[in-house]
Amino acid sequence: ESTDSIDFTGTARKFDEKADGKISQLLLTVKKPLKCGKTRTLHAVVPEFSSVLVTCIGKRGEGYDELETVDKGRESIRAAVAKAVLQLRELGENEIEVDSCGDTEASAEGCHLALFSYDDLKAEKSRKPTVRISCATRYSQDKNSMEKEWRKGAILAEGQNLSRRLMEMPANLLTPTKFAEIVKEQLADKCEVLVRDKDWAESMKMGSFLSVARGSVEPPVFLEIEYKGRQSDSPLALVGKGVTFDTGGISIKPSQGMDAMRGDMGGAACVAGSLLSVSKLQLPVHVKAFIPLCENMPSGSATKPGDVVTAMNGKTIQVDNTDAEGRLILADALCYSEQFNPSLILDMATLTGAIDVALGEGAAGVFTNSENMWNKLQKASVRSGDRVWRMPLFNHYTKKITECQLADLNNIGGSRSGGACTAAAFLKEFVNNKNWLHLDIAGVMSNSGDVAYLGKGMSGRPTRTVIEFINMISKETKN
Repeated sequence: ESTDSIDFTGTARKFDEKADGKISQLLLTVKKPLKCGKTRTLHAVVPEFSSVLVTCIGKRGEGYDELETVDKGRESIRAAVAKAVLQLRELGENEIEVDSCGDTEASAEGCHLALFSYDDLKAEKSRKPTVRISCATRYSQDKNSMEKEWRKGAILAEGQNLSRRLMEMPANLLTPTKFAEIVKEQLADKCEVLVRDKDWAESMKMGSFLSVARGSVEPPVFLEIEYKGRQSDSPLALVGKGVTFDTGGISIKPSQGMDAMRGDMGGAACVAGSLLSVSKLQLPVHVKAFIPLCENMPSGSATKPGDVVTAMNGKTIQVDNTDAEGRLILADALCYSEQFNPSLILDMATLTGAIDVALGEGAAGVFTNSENMWNKLQKASVRSGDRVWRMPLFNHYTKKITECQLADLNNIGGSRSGGACTAAAFLKEFVNNKNWLHLDIAGVMSNSGDVAYLGKGMSGRPTRTVIEFINMISKETKN
């Protein structure tokens, strides 16, 4: 918008014409032009709408920014419509039609992600009101195409919102058993969900996984999920860290901020959210998911620093820090996933504080042995706006965990330096697959306001990036 003219989207221009130019007149009355992401609320400009909210979605034609590694146009749309629908909800509006803003999918994502709130445990009067949102197609020549894109955006957001809901749930309500129940309920009609118990894990010789669960009264669960959008002998394997509460075990964490460790099953939550969207979009792809679930608690039966445990592949591990537990449960899950001859393995885990120190909320850290898979994931993140950043998998880091006094491997790297890299090097010891991606998502676990269309709290990142990645692979496989 400039001081003497307004560059409307197609829908907004038609809407202004219907209002006899009232909207543009009112906007031009205000001397200060509308900046990107800012809004103006108008009332009584057209009879059928009690409120009309105008938002600025930035400069026309903005696209991929190489330095920011993001599509600025799409991100501006997500952020602008998110702010708009939240303001209309504040005004008491409960039915909102949203302009597609030239990118229907991004517009739908912004709305549905912004309106999420986990207030299930609050009194009725304290809960956010329910808002029905739809795409404003009344002036469109191609309603079917717009509605299809809107539905896709809504499904992408729905997957991430499931991840957020699971991550926000308090650990006394979301035990390993309950997590499995919810996932079965959400995915049962589209996926086969197998809930494995402690005896099964013992029969599979998952000593590394079981060593973490030992300190808790809650029984461990190993979740195996299969989505068959097509027949294939080499499925995509997703692995998610599912520590439903992490005290650190005997190497106990400081009490300040420990409540956030209910979100330490973020990797597992993002796997569940990704599968929900993949199945609802009916992508032609075969996915198998593996989620080890347990609590990490201190007790008389808990693993002690210096204990040695044996993983499924026979490697022994000296557990010098019981708070480096995520890699212990992932080790066995990665070994088990290899049995299904996967075409690729992607694991997600809120694994290290070190990745948070390195990248903060800016991006999820990615460690991979495949240039090709990295390029695809990076492209997917540009589309989703949920960024990833590649980190090194040098042998330099492997040496830090293989030089071990009592066992084949140590579960920590000997010093604080390169903590995210030594954790990835540890996981590499349990993977043979040539297409392996490890996403350390501890830094993006929660949102403190950095992402405009996600409220404060657990973020569910990078669910949409993973769905886009799977979508890209499914199209290639189909072709």
